[in-house]
Parts: sequence; C-alpha cells; structure tokens
Amino acid sequence: MAASVWSGYLTFGLISMPVKLFSGARSSGISFNMLHRDDLQRVKQQYYCPAENRVVERSEIVKGYEFRKDEYVVIEPEEIKKIEPKTAKTMEILEFVKTSEVDPVFFESSYYMVPDEAGRRPYALLTKAMEQSEYVAIAQLTMHNREYTVFLRPHEGGMMLHTMYYAEEVRKLEGFGAPDVELKDAEVKVAHQLIEALAAEWDPEKYHDSFQDNLKNLIQTKLEGGKITEVEQPKKLAPVIDLMSALKQSLAEMEGKKKPVAGEAVGAGKKSRGRA
Repeated sequence: MAASVWSGYLTFGLISMPVKLFSGARSSGISFNMLHRDDLQRVKQQYYCPAENRVVERSEIVKGYEFRKDEYVVIEPEEIKKIEPKTAKTMEILEFVKTSEVDPVFFESSYYMVPDEAGRRPYALLTKAMEQSEYVAIAQLTMHNREYTVFLRPHEGGMMLHTMYYAEEVRKLEGFGAPDVELKDAEVKVAHQLIEALAAEWDPEKYHDSFQDNLKNLIQTKLEGGKITEVEQPKKLAPVIDLMSALKQSLAEMEGKKKPVAGEAVGAGKKSRGRA
C-alpha cells in the first residue's frame, strides 16, 4: 500500500476510530528537464543572496513572513508545531448534510480514508449508516500547515474524504448567471433531444489526454528520426445565427452516427414478440 499522507483519529460523538488518508487522485503527464541548449546539460537551480553576493545552501534558508515592505518575521518549524490545533491528529465530525446541498465548486482534493485494525468496526458502522441515510459528513482536519473543512462520503463500501475550499476562497464572478434572453419552447425541446442523443453511461476509462498522447508520439518520432506530422486544426468557428437550424442539424448528425445493434437484435426481438 502507498504511504499515507495523514494518520490520526476520526471522532463521531463519543466514538473514535484510528484512520489513515491516502491520495485518491493526482495529475500526471510528461515532464521536461531544463537543459543548456549549447551542450544539453541539465541546469541547476540555486538560491542567491544579493546582500552577500553568493549562492546559499538550503540549510541556511528559513521561512519568513513579509509584514512590511522588505521587513520579515522569521518562523521556525518547531514554532509551527507548537501552534498546531487538535485537528492535526483528530478529525472531528461537525455535522451531517445532504449530498445534494453541497456545491462541487467547493471540492479541492480527494483521498481514500482507511481504518486501522482497531477502527474497522466503527468505520463500517458509520459508512453503512451514511449510505442508508444519504447523508454525508462535514469535519475539520489539519494537514500540510493548513486546517481544512472536509467532506466525507461513502464510496464502494469505504469512505472518501475531499478537502474543500472555504467560502471566502470561492470566487464570485460579476455578471455570471442566466443570460437575459428569451428561449422558444421548440428550441428547448430540440435541445433536450440533442442531449438525449448524446446521453451515455458514465465511464471515466473512455477519456484520456490526447495532448499527452501527441507528446509521446512526438518524442518517439524524434528518437526514430521520423518526420513530425502536424495535427489538423479545427476550422474557425462562427457565431450561430439560426439557433433552431443549428440544433436540428446537430441532432440529425448525432442520430446519423448511431449504429444499429449487432445482428439487429432489437429489431429481431420486436419481430419475435409480434409472432408470439
């Protein structure tokens, strides 16, 4: 099992259970090294002190908060340890809310929450009760020098934890909302039909990063001394003038892409029921 990013206790009333958190998702992609173009040697990042006109080692570096222009208060690691709140080791459930009441804009990072041996029974009990009641838990947790409000939800028999942005961190955009336009019922109807034509079961395995695929192909092509093929770019789009016409054309194209079931099983089924 991967290394945990946090360990401590989850408390629920007078019940407590030891748990660990493991990263649930992370970004991935091709990374590049910074090279000196002349000799293709990797360049090194160094910290430079202009006051002493020299490069300084990491051991000489401290954290400082700028409270006034060019004036700092130094904060030592042991001083941060002294002020850690109780949520650094204990995650207390504050309340339960309905899933539908939580706006996904508040979600930040995802983690698997796994119980230690001594916490398996209360963990299973809480998870089952939350599944049946359709409630999710709101708790607080300190991690990476920050106290988070977190969202706990049942998932595949276990429990997921999502760190959340605070209300003051979620930006409001002036002018955001429903445009001041009048829609025709016929337009809405065709839009519904277009949505249904594109409807599918959620399957995250279907989606991938095509740009990363192109980068891999580019690297392989250069290693093999091949010729780089430019990806065809989309045509310049123009604003829609006739919305209904565009909707109908889109719907016709979507329906045209639908392929019949192999062996015309659906049609055969209808014929057999007609003969019964």
